[in-house]
Amino acid sequence: MKPTGLLFFPAFDWAISPTHPEREERLLYTRDQLFEEGIMDLPEIREYHPRLATAKEISRVHFCVPDVESRVTQAHLVSAGSALVMADAFMQKEVKNAFAIIRPPGHHAMTVSHGNRGFCDINNEAVMVEHLRQKYGVKRLAIVDTDVHHGDGTQEIFWDDPDVLFISFHQDGRTLYPGSGFTEELGGPLAYGATINLPMAPGTTDTGIHYIVDNLVLPVLEEFKPELVINSAGQDNHYSDPLANMSFTAQGYAVLNRKLKPDIAVLEGGYSVETALPYINMGIIMAMAGIDFSNLREPDYDPARFTESPANMNDIKALVKKQLASFRGREEVVEMRRSGGRTFETATRGVFYDTDGLREQQRVTLRICPDCCGFRTIASSAVQRSGRRYAVFCISLPRACCKVCTDEARGAYKEVQAQTGYDYVYLQDRIKDEFRTFDGKTGQETAI
Repeated sequence: MKPTGLLFFPAFDWAISPTHPEREERLLYTRDQLFEEGIMDLPEIREYHPRLATAKEISRVHFCVPDVESRVTQAHLVSAGSALVMADAFMQKEVKNAFAIIRPPGHHAMTVSHGNRGFCDINNEAVMVEHLRQKYGVKRLAIVDTDVHHGDGTQEIFWDDPDVLFISFHQDGRTLYPGSGFTEELGGPLAYGATINLPMAPGTTDTGIHYIVDNLVLPVLEEFKPELVINSAGQDNHYSDPLANMSFTAQGYAVLNRKLKPDIAVLEGGYSVETALPYINMGIIMAMAGIDFSNLREPDYDPARFTESPANMNDIKALVKKQLASFRGREEVVEMRRSGGRTFETATRGVFYDTDGLREQQRVTLRICPDCCGFRTIASSAVQRSGRRYAVFCISLPRACCKVCTDEARGAYKEVQAQTGYDYVYLQDRIKDEFRTFDGKTGQETAI
């Protein structure tokens, strides 16, 4: 039997502030407990070491403004690179599954990155997905986000990608940051139904979450048939987490993982540093490695505290029924939108970077192609923490695009260069696996 791969990266040199909930102790208590319990000495576990992600690997997903080197710290590169190490270990069949226990987290980071939002600059899972596609030819994947906060960054990155199923269950956005992740958020015009949001009422317990897993997540995964399942493993649904209001337990997380059977898990949030994270991580690791976790309990665990209310269970059952129907009706909706006669769909939106206190304005356009998923452009502007305002134009060309979309996207990159007002024009060409930057002030172009 192959082992479970583990990788720790506590990022000692990165913190938002010395007392911020997102700090190195999130991982250190877990590491100490695992070594004390002897888990790391078991034949079921193999430990791996991190590496730096490259600017090219980051740029397969992100438009870092003005560039990766200016926008991303070394800690972020190591965190993203650690996810890639785990992906390689799994794809090269060295391990049966893998868990990257890393920080900084990433699931609030969107396609364009002007700063830090929700403690995230770079989306580790998204960078890993494009690495898997480019290096191994993986096409169809599923990401199940178990963080208490809606994974709005991951959702935005794959919003128009019909080959990535994104499922997020989280505390209702009306009660918690980032205020999104509602049932009607179901994906872009040509990827409708590939996004599934499951907002839950505060106080939901193991019983409610496991009902969602059994009656929606697992059936949808069976129907979607992804080549890999990735767990965006946030742990702040725990009853002791200081930033949220849910009632999940360490035992509940372990059972969830046993049911979900992710190929790769990547740590996201979770801020109950001493009383939850060591136990949750222990449970996830034991479940992935096939080690008995029936005696795993938090010191203050009392089963009488965790009874799901009949009213909330009724709401959860209705939620599952609604979202399952949306998923199963997705092809009809996509075909209707594809044949609607529009060539492009454009939307404007504002993005708030809560950690850095800045606001970005975007105009997003998708080509509605009759033959493929289309390509996307993003006109973005923001005043960064330095006080400098950047206006950029971003073109993202997916690997699955047809020749018509490919030619049009590359042509748009040349055409926009002649327009005034943009500091940079970017082309993210996943077909050629290159990232081009045109500097609007100097007229110089670079490529990686």
